[in-house]
Amino acid sequence: MPKNTAEKLSAKKAAVLGTPARSRKPLVAAVVAVALLAAGAAAYLATGTQSSLPAAAGVAAAGDSVAIPAAVLDDGKAHYYEHRQGDLAIRYFVIRSADGVIRAAFDACDVCWPAGKGYAQDGDYMVCRNCGQRFHSTKVNEVKGGCNPAPLERRMENGNVVIRVSDLNEGRKYFDFTRKG
Repeated sequence: MPKNTAEKLSAKKAAVLGTPARSRKPLVAAVVAVALLAAGAAAYLATGTQSSLPAAAGVAAAGDSVAIPAAVLDDGKAHYYEHRQGDLAIRYFVIRSADGVIRAAFDACDVCWPAGKGYAQDGDYMVCRNCGQRFHSTKVNEVKGGCNPAPLERRMENGNVVIRVSDLNEGRKYFDFTRKG
């Protein structure tokens, strides 16, 4: 229908019904806005389930364990990784501590885990991003409970730090934020 005819019909209808003629532009704009929001939400959800951490270079999954080359830890920095258990991301870090021992822990503790903030490294210390407590790197895997990084079992094998998937899955309790406290 030509635009003039549509306008004429709308004006005639308005005159008969005693209502002002309405434009369809707001309705079309609303439909377009809803479609764009839905597309944006779908895109966000599709990418939101992916790891927010960078890909773990050199980490190899082999059956029931993951292996991290020990050589990447020679820099003395904490290296952060993520293990997926269904829709849950279990975060952990591995570090060669000041005494040369390779240590691993969940990026959470028994006290502050509901905040979901984990730890940051400051020299030879791991610092809780929630409460600010500082823990010397030599105490990771040694001291348990409280606000200490929750220990994660690991072993050395053929130049790799090997962590069992079943041990990683034990960390679920620190990253299931639906249970908060």
